[in-house]
Amino acid sequence: MIQKFSRPDVPVQELLVLDIGCGKGGDLQKWQSAPQIPALYVGIDPADVSVDQARSRYREMLDRRRGPRPKPIFEAHFFAQDCFGRSIGEIPIIQQVGFDPNAGPPGNITGRFMRGGFDVISMMFCLHYSYETEEKARGMLKNVAGALKKGGRFLGVMPNSDVISAHVEKHLKGRSTGIKSKPAAEEPSIYDDETWDPEKPAKEDNDDWDPEKPADGGKADDDWDPTKPSDGAASPAWDPEKPSAGADDDNWDPTASLDDTEKENADNTKEASKTPADLPPLEWGNSKYRVKFPQDRPLPTDGIFRPPYGWKYFFYLEEAVDVPEYVVPWEGLRALAEEYGLELLYRKPFKDVWEEEKADPILGPLSERMGVVNSRDGRSNVTPDEMEAASFYHAFCFYKV
Repeated sequence: MIQKFSRPDVPVQELLVLDIGCGKGGDLQKWQSAPQIPALYVGIDPADVSVDQARSRYREMLDRRRGPRPKPIFEAHFFAQDCFGRSIGEIPIIQQVGFDPNAGPPGNITGRFMRGGFDVISMMFCLHYSYETEEKARGMLKNVAGALKKGGRFLGVMPNSDVISAHVEKHLKGRSTGIKSKPAAEEPSIYDDETWDPEKPAKEDNDDWDPEKPADGGKADDDWDPTKPSDGAASPAWDPEKPSAGADDDNWDPTASLDDTEKENADNTKEASKTPADLPPLEWGNSKYRVKFPQDRPLPTDGIFRPPYGWKYFFYLEEAVDVPEYVVPWEGLRALAEEYGLELLYRKPFKDVWEEEKADPILGPLSERMGVVNSRDGRSNVTPDEMEAASFYHAFCFYKV
């Protein structure tokens, strides 16, 4: 995604990059190897421990510069802050680059008069934590839209809701047809089903795997818990002078329209979620990853998650994460992003990304150096279990109109 979308359509002399959820700095070297090396990189993560490790990794990159003509390295700044429940517009370097506090509803989403802003905003393996509540999801998009310049790109990776919906439908279909559910460990993967087409979206969709990314999922910092509301998220407004209050600030109000939809969302949940009480918990996976939905909330029988927020599941990925996550219904995100002036440019499941990009003159040799492909015979070193784990994700890119 960095190689494919980090270079703007309109060339810029100095590329400005904002990495939200930068974790331990797993993407620093990727940005150093980008088609255009950034002039400025800003990394933000809610976990203090992860941010400290990212700073250390950046210092190591600086120390390794040797030789008569060392390759230039970008300027980098790191900050520990929640980007879902608080405005990032208060961070000094963000202010210097440019932040539009009126981005998104009810402000003007298309008439940005400010010339500043970042050329690229990256959000790898963390957007789905914002879908715990609508307030957090809107807060996340308000920060993205506010910090992204007109024509800039918002790219990232997250779990694919189409894969999750397919498993939900298959799970409930087995119950409705009288088929006895197999134990989770024996349940076949949907990828073994000849009718499964990763290009075919779920019913409603008509249209860092990177072990270096935050292995703690935000849990390394005792103050960060993805299962609990973030500090300041309870307040509908953000005032830098009042971190957890400040309702008089019109510039930060991602929750303004929630009251009108609360009853409708509750009715939708009641109608769409009628999982049989005797059905065992939905769980699937293999030796590399596992997904499990708790039984505290009925699953939607049609596989469509509505309202689109708060659908928690537990996710385990070998040597990487073991944390609660939240479903991000794709069409819901796409519609919400449009409210903040973000139009879809690209979306592909990981498996399709691999098939399309493995012959790329840059990414192909890179996959050999990473051990994904055998350099001697060109055969894939990826096991079926690893490919299924990777296929749980998809990549996306929006642009600011």
